[in-house]
Amino acid sequence: MDRRKFLSASAVTAVGAGIAAPLAAPTVARAQDTFNWRMTNSYGPTAPFYTVGPGSPTDMIEKIRIMSGGRLNIQHFAAGELIPAFEGFDAVQQGVIEMNASNSYFWSGNVFAAQYFTTVPFGMSFMGHMAWLFHGGGLELWQETYEPFGLVAFPMNSTGVQMTGWFREPIEDLGQLNGLRMRIPGLAGRVYASLGVDTRLLPGGEIFPALERGVIDAAEFVGPYQDRALGLHQAARFYHTSGWHEPATTGELLISRTAWDSLPEDLQMIVRQASQAACLESLIWSESVNGPAMTDLVENHGVTAAPLPAPVIAALREATMDVLETEANASEITRKVHDSYFAFKADHDGWARSSEVSWFNDILGM
Repeated sequence: MDRRKFLSASAVTAVGAGIAAPLAAPTVARAQDTFNWRMTNSYGPTAPFYTVGPGSPTDMIEKIRIMSGGRLNIQHFAAGELIPAFEGFDAVQQGVIEMNASNSYFWSGNVFAAQYFTTVPFGMSFMGHMAWLFHGGGLELWQETYEPFGLVAFPMNSTGVQMTGWFREPIEDLGQLNGLRMRIPGLAGRVYASLGVDTRLLPGGEIFPALERGVIDAAEFVGPYQDRALGLHQAARFYHTSGWHEPATTGELLISRTAWDSLPEDLQMIVRQASQAACLESLIWSESVNGPAMTDLVENHGVTAAPLPAPVIAALREATMDVLETEANASEITRKVHDSYFAFKADHDGWARSSEVSWFNDILGM
């Protein structure tokens, strides 16, 4: 039987039986639509984790293609291939592209509340941050924050705790921060600046040459594996480890609201689940490679790894809380996100002290 006649006959039969049939044909037709999107990225074409490898944007794109049966195809463009590294927010908002891979704290100049969805200095670990996002209202607040911009966002990867960064000279007292030229993004940059640091925001690919030539004195990127891949240990030998500024750094999948609303529900669910799965896969990959990389840096490349002195950490903590309170008081949405984050953190900290902290201190004796 001709397929169109079969569908028509089925609809007549359903109506005769008292069944609401008009939804059937459009649902079938829409389910077979194919979508061809473009995704830009704030990171370079070979950056581990941020572009390629387990849990990366290109890895997630391939999984979306397979799970959707080829109905959602996403072409990836690394930083500079279609737009500059830090113009993804504007490009998605303007409808130039449908998606962007980055970190939300790059857009804190547009709306400060975006900072909380990447990480908060002296904030929660991966487990706490993900728990807040998926089960503490954080993800809903992310959508509310971006609603005025016509954007939708989801977490898409996580590095876990990051390192303070690379320094040409070790930091031994607070006074050394005054005048220090450092590559550092987001809220941490503002905190350092309040203590006299000359902060710079540079794309990943520009960090090594700037550090090597002495344009900057220090630089933060991610952790041992990714930092080694950039060659940062060849430009500075002192690696401060206490990652006060990024205890769990979450990536952002940014999507145009118009494009998102055009997807049928099954493709929306595939994107949601693929991005959530990438959070776990990227973290466990990071955990698997950072240990050997740190050992290699110290034992084979002459790197000195040590935490910042306690008085420096204390000053950074105080400055962080001052900036956070100032911004929360200046914006209704930032206050809403801030209060939600720290209320959840208070409960989670209590559990962490009874579980993870107790395990490390009382059981392992670390």
